[in-house]
Amino acid sequence: MSADVTTIRQALRDNQEEPEGPARNARAERLLADAEQSGDAALLVEALVHQLQVYNYSSEKDKMFVPFARLLKLWDERPGDFDPFMTHHLFWMFKWVSSSMVDQPHIPLAAIEKWQGEMEHRYRLAGHSERAVRQGELEIARHLGDLERAGRAYTAWQAADRDRMANCHACELHEQGSWQALRGLDEEALAAWAPVLEGEHVCAHEPHAVLAASLLPLLRTGRAEQARAHHLRGYRMVRPMESMRYSVALHVEFCALTGNEPRALEILADRPAYFTDRGNPGSLMDFLAVTAVLMDRLTGLGHGAQSVPGPAGTDWTAASLAVEARDRALALAARFDARNGNGYVGEQVRERLARRPLLDRLPLGVRAVRLAAPSAPPVSAVAPAAAEPAPDLAGLLAEAHRLSDARHPNAGSAWRAVAERAGQPGEAGALTARDRANVEDHRAMDGSLPPAEAAAAFRTAARLYGEAGDRGEAVAAEARGVFLRSMQDGAVDEAAAEIVGLVERALALHAEGVATGRQASGVLVCRARVLQQRLFRAVDEESGDAAAAALEQAAREVLAFAEPLPGREMVATRISEALGFLADLAAHRGDGPAAVELYTRAAAELTEAELPWYAVEYEAGAARIAAQLDDHGTAERAARAALEHGAGSLSGAGRSRLHLILAEALGATGRFDEAAEQALDAAHWADEAGESATVGVHARHQLGGWLLRLGRAAEAAAVLEAVLPDVSAEDHGEGMVVQTLWWLGDGLSTLGEPRAAAEHWLRAAEIASGWPEQHDHAMLAQLAGQALYRADMNPEAEQAYERAGELWRALGDVPALVRTLRVRAWIAVREGRPGLVTARAFMAEAERECENARLRADLADTYRQTAELLAHACEGEPAEAADDPARLAYEEALGYAGRASVAFAAAGDGHLDQRTAADLMAAWLEADLGRTEAALGRTAEVLAAYEGVPAGTDETADARRSEVESLRGYVAGA
Repeated sequence: MSADVTTIRQALRDNQEEPEGPARNARAERLLADAEQSGDAALLVEALVHQLQVYNYSSEKDKMFVPFARLLKLWDERPGDFDPFMTHHLFWMFKWVSSSMVDQPHIPLAAIEKWQGEMEHRYRLAGHSERAVRQGELEIARHLGDLERAGRAYTAWQAADRDRMANCHACELHEQGSWQALRGLDEEALAAWAPVLEGEHVCAHEPHAVLAASLLPLLRTGRAEQARAHHLRGYRMVRPMESMRYSVALHVEFCALTGNEPRALEILADRPAYFTDRGNPGSLMDFLAVTAVLMDRLTGLGHGAQSVPGPAGTDWTAASLAVEARDRALALAARFDARNGNGYVGEQVRERLARRPLLDRLPLGVRAVRLAAPSAPPVSAVAPAAAEPAPDLAGLLAEAHRLSDARHPNAGSAWRAVAERAGQPGEAGALTARDRANVEDHRAMDGSLPPAEAAAAFRTAARLYGEAGDRGEAVAAEARGVFLRSMQDGAVDEAAAEIVGLVERALALHAEGVATGRQASGVLVCRARVLQQRLFRAVDEESGDAAAAALEQAAREVLAFAEPLPGREMVATRISEALGFLADLAAHRGDGPAAVELYTRAAAELTEAELPWYAVEYEAGAARIAAQLDDHGTAERAARAALEHGAGSLSGAGRSRLHLILAEALGATGRFDEAAEQALDAAHWADEAGESATVGVHARHQLGGWLLRLGRAAEAAAVLEAVLPDVSAEDHGEGMVVQTLWWLGDGLSTLGEPRAAAEHWLRAAEIASGWPEQHDHAMLAQLAGQALYRADMNPEAEQAYERAGELWRALGDVPALVRTLRVRAWIAVREGRPGLVTARAFMAEAERECENARLRADLADTYRQTAELLAHACEGEPAEAADDPARLAYEEALGYAGRASVAFAAAGDGHLDQRTAADLMAAWLEADLGRTEAALGRTAEVLAAYEGVPAGTDETADARRSEVESLRGYVAGA
């Protein structure tokens, strides 16, 4: 074999490992040209097979047909140029070519049927089962909409024997489930896909495709949580694969139908070439159709003017891309229908274009860029109901008074409705002075007015209350206005002086029976609010202490006045606010337990008065402080109460923080399932409130960690990868950055991506290297070494383990140091016999460390690994000659195995299983050295060690007995 042929063949193998895409295809084309020039017929076959493989898994599927025809011609003319492996590939690829033709509208239907018949004929001649042939027929019939023929093909497919030409189990199950889904049998489809989704059957493109296919069936059968998990897991798998446009389209559609339009836009932006790649018109049609669904959804929500990713060369809005994508999808469908002689494909596309959301919003846990504010009002797909006649002014007044008397938070909006109606023609003069006072009072209180305007509204309300003869409410309104002015810069001292006179007036009016206890206590509360503003503006410790003392006194005066009053429920808001001031002061002074107790009392005051909506602020305060104190039970109870009581009034930001507190309390007590749910809700509400970059980051960080704890590594990795760019040392601290990287490394390692895991662990180790305590640095370096070792990156793994070993030595952790030395020995022997000297030196150093630290079990394990290493590094079986290198190595390994057994015995009863493993290793070595009696003697010792352990009660004992039988059989046959 020439060097050129060897080089080309290796290049073909290397190219097979490259990422899918035009670059790999171009290299395959160059290598085919090189193979042609080499004159080696077998190499030409191999190069053609390689070209077909890379075309099939790329955006250039339409290029498959010419090289396949050429390959088939070579087979017909010179079958001797095909070895068994290439022969298998030729017949295997027949399936690819035949099934791919249906996605090419320029290929006549007659030609497709001809190729299908050709495949059937050649399979029969070669002695292959018709199973793959019938599956191919099913795909053709499904595409044509001939469901009767498809049903017959499906039955024949399932009845035919599986042989070497049958698709892998994972791909077959995908097709079986897709057939059920097409027939509207979602439950049956999901059942068919279950073995793939659960990892029982997988391949290079499964479960990738099944995860995508399952999304809408899961939603339609009410499994939204599982659908979310499949999206997070599945999109991460298909994202780097150019050939998976069909599956990506399903993820876009899922997002568009679950209120995740921003996420769908990000997916479109990931692969702009998907809009223009024409090698597979069938998947292009699907991608354009779901793009149109997404853009129609955005336009319907009022985002038609939103800038969106689309085909290069044009600036697209949602509205313009909706038209473009729909027109192109329907045009492709028309080409298929013209080719097929029916309208089935067009009907399917139009049905897809008409789909409507299955859920208003399904939180995913990953951040997506928020949409701009709607440029047009949302368009409802449902015809508006006939408008009910607006209530008259009297009805609005009655409702406003009812809500005010109930002290309901919606009272303000009720009075706004009164004001709007009273301002209409014909309603002038319909309001009394007291009604107008209520309107002004609530207008000032709702927070929508500028401070100066709100203060003026309070003054107007006070005047109107006076005109109505309610002097108590008038002074209370004046006090509210003074508090509002105290919040303005430089006005707090003036307000503090002014409020003194109002307090005196209110108490005097109360003594006269003119002001109610609620009104008078309201003025006292306003004084406390003003003094709280003075505390907020304190410039030094002395003034702060003075302000805190004044606030505490004012709060206690509220309690002294309000608590003895009859009808306590009428002043419950005053009592709770005073308790809240005292709780704030306790927290300010660092007395967390007192703060929690006071916030809890404040909330209880309101719930007992049947005013739970006002308790939310204090419940949230108790939850926050309790969480800081690691009082997880109190934090959980308070957060749950706040979320319940604030269901209709909490802001998105407030709801997000409460969900996060609750999540952390649940996580701290090991309830990771619910913790993950609460963190997901926290992230959702953070996004809704525009706080994705603040509390949303913390929520997603925690969500990723809990998903990892739950064994949901794929979801965890998707969440952590999404949040990682938002986590910074400046905003969140180095600890959070390191923890995110650490968790992400754990997730990627679990998913079988050791190289990527190592990158994250090394980045985390670099940050931790600057910390005073170096344990995390050492642990991360060792984790990176393990991952690099798994990735066969030997030099990098050696460097990481060397770094970890130095750190463990400095920390005085000898067992950890010993582990690094032993792995470095194994890395050394990976390089072959030249590394054996280095490996032995590492094992010898590990022995010394164990002996110095008197680590019996670690010393025993070092002996065992040394024995295994020596035997592993030996080339060939031991010969009879005493100086045979292999025999000498086995003899030395046997010595170490014996020492390991003795050392494990000395380490105590807890090391029986390790001792017997060493004994069996020694027995195998004895057998290979021809010492039958010695080998059998060691097996007898192993059996004796487990003599009192009944079969089936101890997995290790059963394994040892089984190995003894294998070894005895080996000896008997030698």
